[in-house]
Amino acid sequence: MGARSFALSAASVFTTPARPQDFLRLVNPLSSARQLRGVVTSVTPECAGSVTIAFRPGHGWQAHEAGQYARIGVEIDGVRQWRSYSLSAPAGQDPAITVTSVGRVSRHLVEHTKVGDIVFLAPPQGDFLLPTGPRPLLMLTAGSGITPVMSMIRTLLPRRADADVVLIHSSRTPEDTLFRSELAMLDADHDGFHVVHRHTGTDGRIDFTTPTDLEQLCPDWRSRKTYVCGPAELLDDATLMWRQHHVEDALSVERFETALLTDASGTGGRVVFEKSDKEADADGSSTTLLEIGEEAGVLMPHGCRMGICRSCLVPLRAGQVKDLRTGEIRSDEGDLIQTCISAPAGPVHLDV
Repeated sequence: MGARSFALSAASVFTTPARPQDFLRLVNPLSSARQLRGVVTSVTPECAGSVTIAFRPGHGWQAHEAGQYARIGVEIDGVRQWRSYSLSAPAGQDPAITVTSVGRVSRHLVEHTKVGDIVFLAPPQGDFLLPTGPRPLLMLTAGSGITPVMSMIRTLLPRRADADVVLIHSSRTPEDTLFRSELAMLDADHDGFHVVHRHTGTDGRIDFTTPTDLEQLCPDWRSRKTYVCGPAELLDDATLMWRQHHVEDALSVERFETALLTDASGTGGRVVFEKSDKEADADGSSTTLLEIGEEAGVLMPHGCRMGICRSCLVPLRAGQVKDLRTGEIRSDEGDLIQTCISAPAGPVHLDV
């Protein structure tokens, strides 16, 4: 038994029926045996509608690797909401997230977070990671897709004098560009780091139907390990181009959103969350069961919110649901439903 475990065990003699951790939490809000937490240490504006929120995690946090993300929980109107955010701080340092005010939780974080606030945390995860050995790299990013790549750049450049990195970043205007000043300084200070800004408001988007645009920006792109992060259209276009030129194995893609059908909607209906004893009426839109549950105040399990990690699986007790990616209808009682990419196709009962 470790020293900390022994001390807690001994202290329990005096705190029963409560646990020692319950008393510790009165003194240290980061102390919790049930839920990892962090305290906000800084809130730094980046550009209009975007901030970087740094926090000091409590005991149990696993140091992140460059490019990973973590689930962040925040209380909004008495309901704990969770979202996944890429970590923008260098590997091994206290974590930070860079958030743009799009969506309910992100808007809350941008507009209301202040130093000293407590956030809820889940361990870092994800395999959008730097290669283990030296290799020329190309980073293709757009908008907030630069966030995990910024963690990679901040990690790699101080550690490797021989780093060879080309970053091509797209934003609508110079004023919309995250980390612009820091990127300019890094470009000036490191011979092996080259930044290319593409302002779509004046330059247009990169054309991936032919390699012409890319070859002008990075002539040796085929020989580089490439990381792509940004809107789904960028990811799809880059994946197709790399596949057509037989270099798909050199491509790593990080998705922030799920590719849905053109008619990504259910038929709606009443959703009953049996264990939580809550109900909600859903219209025939593309609102997912996960979102419906959260709006109803149900503590819904989830992770990536994109149908990848399968952390959101919930047993179907009755009714039908529609997979918003494929259009498949699921109706077998006991089926495990991915609530983050499923919508009700009529009345639904879920075991949550």
